[in-house]
Amino acid sequence: MKLVLASNNAKKLAELQALFAPLGVELLTQGSLGIPEAEEPFHTFVENALTKARHAARESGLPALADDSGLAVESLGGAPGVLSARYATLFGRIKSDAENNAVLLEKLAGVEDRGARFVCALVAVRSADDPEPLVAMGRWQGQILPALAGEGGFGYDPLMFIPSLGRSVAELTSAEKNALSHRALAAADLAAQMRAVWHLG
Repeated sequence: MKLVLASNNAKKLAELQALFAPLGVELLTQGSLGIPEAEEPFHTFVENALTKARHAARESGLPALADDSGLAVESLGGAPGVLSARYATLFGRIKSDAENNAVLLEKLAGVEDRGARFVCALVAVRSADDPEPLVAMGRWQGQILPALAGEGGFGYDPLMFIPSLGRSVAELTSAEKNALSHRALAAADLAAQMRAVWHLG
């Protein structure tokens, strides 16, 4: 079964393709089909993911999968939240992982409570008007480090320390991250729903 992924992020595509491979699902990026990115006007991961999934399904005529994920820092009231990918632009900086990480470290300077979690909302729809979207959430708890650690991953991975592992997410192998991450947790839930409701796998 072909599913349009409402993202053009190559690393996210690779992660999700590996996670959904057991279902016999092939993911295609919306960009490869000439579909522009949808607006993400909402304040919650679930609403944005649903909007993106419906947009990709409408434009492609195929079932679609959308991910909306980010970092929620407890002492910042859940920020950067749905604005995680463009957090730096809120402060006049360019959009990049490096700038996002730099701004986050500035905001947490001198802050003792560094609890945070990666959050992922995954939504799958059979069509743009599917009345029964499949929705899954995954959360991965950790702490924000005072400095970058590790070379792997992307986004805030070098700053997210997982106490139970004693390493940052950027210090994990791809296999470790795919087994433990917020996206892995949401994907496992969504895959179970796809088996039960869509009769895949």
